[in-house]
Amino acid sequence: MGKVIYKTDEEIELIRLSSLLVGKTLAEVAKLIKPGVTSLQLDKVAEEYIRDNGAIPGFLGMYDFPNTLCTSVNDTVVHGIPNNKPLQDGDIISVDCGTLMNGFYGDAAYTFEVGEVKPEIKKLLDVTKECLKRAIEQAVVGKRIGDIGHAVQSLAEDNGYGVVRELVGHGLGRDLHEEPQVPNYGRRGTGLQLKEGMVIAIEPMINMGKRGVKSLEDGTVLTVDGLVSAHFEHDVAIRKGKAEVLSTHEFVEEVLKNKN
Repeated sequence: MGKVIYKTDEEIELIRLSSLLVGKTLAEVAKLIKPGVTSLQLDKVAEEYIRDNGAIPGFLGMYDFPNTLCTSVNDTVVHGIPNNKPLQDGDIISVDCGTLMNGFYGDAAYTFEVGEVKPEIKKLLDVTKECLKRAIEQAVVGKRIGDIGHAVQSLAEDNGYGVVRELVGHGLGRDLHEEPQVPNYGRRGTGLQLKEGMVIAIEPMINMGKRGVKSLEDGTVLTVDGLVSAHFEHDVAIRKGKAEVLSTHEFVEEVLKNKN
């Protein structure tokens, strides 16, 4: 395991600016999501918006990834590559976005409904979002990494869902993926102790069915049983008493509210 890089308050502010731009980019994407739209169209809009705001796409070219957004539809868990296939009514699409601005990364994800989604899929999205909220409540000075993972795992498994283990949240800063790793499963009171100045990306990836995943050659990760998977992510600074959420889903939810 590598070394955790602690951030100053000034550095945390820069991560917040980058994370805020991610939230605004996801909102631009949210405006367009409907049946018939392709993930490549979403990708183009996101790249232009990020560049227009003085940042560069954080994922583009990293690990040879060809695009700005990871767009993961239905049984794709994460790392889906944007393509020309139109979204269908009833699909869900996880949009994961990263930006690099002022030398620091922002990284957040939101899973969107396309048209009318089945109630059981809506429930998966609600529970995954709640998993993220509960995980963030544990992201305070004195707690441990295992407390965050346990918060996600216990709620997801209580609802009969599978918690992906092969992919994890991570530290965030001048690099997109820093130490520590932040799994979505774990035992209370175990793992690295959380301290002031740590910044982590918490990202529950929750499967409707089994927890197993398989990877394709291009890096796309799918559920083993073909059932859908949901993914939400926030960037969080560890603080005393209450975590400080640096990214935001507020712009996205505003757009979605106005669409309905």
